[in-house]
Amino acid sequence: MSAMFAALREVTRLEVGVRDLVDIALVAILFYLLLTAVKGTRAVSMLWGIFILTGAYLAAQFLDLITLTAVLREMLFYLPFVIIVLFQHEIRRILAAIGRTPLLRWTSVLSPRQVLINDIVLACETLVSHRYGALIVVERDEGLRTFVETGIPIDARLSYDLLVNIFTPGTPLHDGAAIVQGNRIVAAGCFLPLSVRADLSTTYGSRHRAALGIAEETDAVAVVVSEERGALTVAEGGRLHADLDRRGLRDLLLELLLLGRTGRQA
Repeated sequence: MSAMFAALREVTRLEVGVRDLVDIALVAILFYLLLTAVKGTRAVSMLWGIFILTGAYLAAQFLDLITLTAVLREMLFYLPFVIIVLFQHEIRRILAAIGRTPLLRWTSVLSPRQVLINDIVLACETLVSHRYGALIVVERDEGLRTFVETGIPIDARLSYDLLVNIFTPGTPLHDGAAIVQGNRIVAAGCFLPLSVRADLSTTYGSRHRAALGIAEETDAVAVVVSEERGALTVAEGGRLHADLDRRGLRDLLLELLLLGRTGRQA
């Protein structure tokens, strides 16, 4: 009993500094993320089972139950591997939640733009394979509100499935342009100004002239899928980048949208 009181006196004499508070706060955050990730899933019951097993091991040690302690010790030795197998989905959710925290969000500021580019490229590849025409305009620094108001409001997160659905023939929004702001499609079926350049080849139709027109008036990037030729073209800075393949389209969009290159003609 005297040893217990001595231990309590030692604890009360400990000084708590800023480092200890930070340590406790980080552990609390870790447990909060863990509980948030497993809340409402089958992992909750498994988590309780792990706590009970750990408590039984500590109780067996305290009561000096040698055989039970040895058995539980062996079970707890393999517990980390069991957790990884059983909680693999929850672990992914925890890591994703950590990546979305405000303190760490700066490390992945480029990811939404990369996801947007990948979805556009994948959708364009599908549209090309079906010979479906499309016109996708991505806003950069200059606002496109005037042109957004000519279309049908959508305001939905850009995705491969949504783009393919919009430009599938027979749908109400098939004709016109889909305008992207940030990572969202704000409107579809939008009307764009047609370029009046006389030197533009006659092989280019109204979609290409509309893409070139918006690229002449603003710093937007317009992606065109040709319905007749099944070709990919990008308009930016008052010029056309024609006959792109999937890799060429992705590299160009990365350069224009991720690295921020501009090519406006005077």
